[in-house]
This record gives sequence, structure tokens and C-alpha cells, in this order.
Amino acid sequence: MSVEFKTYIDQACRAAEEFTNIYYETMDRRRHALARLYLDKATLIWNGNVVKGLEALNNFFEMLPSSDFQVNMLACQPVHEQATQAQSTVLVVTYGTVKFDGNKQHYFNQNFLLTAQTNLGSPVWKIASDCFRFQEWATY
Repeated sequence: MSVEFKTYIDQACRAAEEFTNIYYETMDRRRHALARLYLDKATLIWNGNVVKGLEALNNFFEMLPSSDFQVNMLACQPVHEQATQAQSTVLVVTYGTVKFDGNKQHYFNQNFLLTAQTNLGSPVWKIASDCFRFQEWATY
């Protein structure tokens, strides 16, 4: 593995850790600001339901009950530049538990495709695609 690629992986991991902390804290404590983490034309798939665009994302997040997310595992990898037209992109996968107000605790997994946007000369990671799914374990 080249030193350059190793550096790219390290940067992706740091970005993923920072992003994950910001995302779930915002989801639990400042939900009104959550859509700011998404690109204008971002797509969210929440348990099979598609939500597209910032206005729809805002409306969706406002209707969710208050939450308490616990991330138990985080994995990430940079997406090769050839697949993203030289746009810095990171795939982030999280697993954990969530309890929505008035509901039982659920296991969940969530996949984010983050892309770097330049804001005042420094990169800001925005969500291009987000897929959230409750994990229900089959009992036999």
C-alpha cells in the first residue's frame, strides 16, 4: 500500500469519526439543524422509505420522536476517485442501538456516503446518501 493511499485512509477515518459524533449528537439534541449536514439533493432511505431534498428531510426529521443513539461500531473507507469523478468521498457504516421516545430500544445500522465540499477554503463533509435500517433478529 502506498504512503499516499495510507494517508487517504487515515484522513477518511478521522473524517468519519468526527462526522459520526456530530451527526448523532445533532440527531439527539439539535434535530432542527440535522438537514444542514446533507447536500441539497441528498437522499435518505429510512427503513425502505425514500426521502429526497432538504425540505423533505427537515419535515421527516421533525416528525421523529426524540431519540437516544448509541454507536457501538464504526467502519469507513475512502471511495476510489475514479468512481466519484475525483470528488473526495467516504463510505461510513455505523451499528448500534437507538431508543425513540415511547418505543422500545432497537438495534440499527446506518450507511452514509459523505462527500467533501469546500467552505471558506476548508473541507466540510456533507451527506450525499444515507440508508438507515432497524435490525430485527429472527427467532426460530
